Amino acid sequence: MSKNETLPVGDPGHGDSVASWAAVVTIMLAFVIGTFAFWFEQPAIVWASGVLALAGLGLGFALKRAGYGVGGSKSKSSH
Repeated sequence: MSKNETLPVGDPGHGDSVASWAAVVTIMLAFVIGTFAFWFEQPAIVWASGVLALAGLGLGFALKRAGYGVGGSKSKSSH
């Protein structure tokens, strides 16, 4: 029995994919860096972390388009 066979009907797997994990980890890292930079009064790094968070969104969308999203051709759930 595969992992997705136990999901309710219509449940896509809650983003359990390379694309979603890469996006979430990148965005979380950006927020951690930005928080420390804010505490240490480093505005350039705060802004850079904001850019990194937006890049994380772009990374997620790019990986999804490349087939690494939920149900994508290269995702673990499509095999």
